[in-house]
Amino acid sequence: MADGLKLERALALGAFAIVCIVWGTTYLAIRIAIETIPPFLLTSTRFVIAGLVMLGIAAWRGEKIPRDRKTLVHLFVIGLLMVGVGNLAVVWAEEWVPSGMAALFVASAPFWMAILEGFRKGGERVDLRSGLGLLIGFLGVGLLVTPGGAGPSWDLNFVLGALAIQFGSIAWQIGSLRGKYHVKNVPLLTSAALQMLAGGLVTGVIGLAIGEASRFALTPRTFAALAYLTIFGSIIAYSAYVYALAKLRTTQTSLYAYINPVVAVILGWWILDEQLTWVSIVAMVVILGGVALVQMGRSPAPPDTRLPQRRTARLRESS
Repeated sequence: MADGLKLERALALGAFAIVCIVWGTTYLAIRIAIETIPPFLLTSTRFVIAGLVMLGIAAWRGEKIPRDRKTLVHLFVIGLLMVGVGNLAVVWAEEWVPSGMAALFVASAPFWMAILEGFRKGGERVDLRSGLGLLIGFLGVGLLVTPGGAGPSWDLNFVLGALAIQFGSIAWQIGSLRGKYHVKNVPLLTSAALQMLAGGLVTGVIGLAIGEASRFALTPRTFAALAYLTIFGSIIAYSAYVYALAKLRTTQTSLYAYINPVVAVILGWWILDEQLTWVSIVAMVVILGGVALVQMGRSPAPPDTRLPQRRTARLRESS
């Protein structure tokens, strides 16, 4: 019995390690993929393929697609918010924002969740420590958009990209809250697959409508990046996150928010020669410090019998 528990914990820690590393590498893969694949069609291709694969796995497991119209509408809206706005915003921004910087901007997502929870009826209120963390974190974000923080990348497009990521982070958190409180009795894989398909199909239609098909091309380099995003970023890492979340404490699994940006910054500097300035390094420390204060200041949520549905809402930004 003890050996079984040790094995289970080891597998959970291994799954968590996959999340920390793989989700941190997706920013680099996005930066490479958009060299020849426009943002709407990149987002669409990745999530439609991943959604179909996960729906096939769900069907093999015997999971049923919900028939309730209200539930389907909720899943569609969640997918649109998280994939069609949240993930797309990162992809679009990385046309001008270095991959490491994009990950640091996404690291501010817990700030928006704290704010949205504070305004939600019955939600967790922002206490003094969380409020201080919000101020510190947004100060770090502000440092990143200065010429000293962005370095040679700084221009109007960089600033617009940074703002787009913040807008996408807000949409992602709204989608997460909708999944947590409005989706009931939907099997895990089916819910995730339908969300992916909803966001992926909408972004695909828009991409075709605005003429992105004429700019869609694949090279060995960008095809590899697309395949990596689809297989590792959307299917494997997400499944690993769900498993880790089921076996480990949420305080442990939330640590990926600290590790992903560091992985992305190092890879961007190492592989793509993205420059780091002292201001950007200080900004990274400030942002992650703010995230830590916000998480320490939020009181533990009460037990929720709808835990599987809460997990389905977290498809990841980049993840």
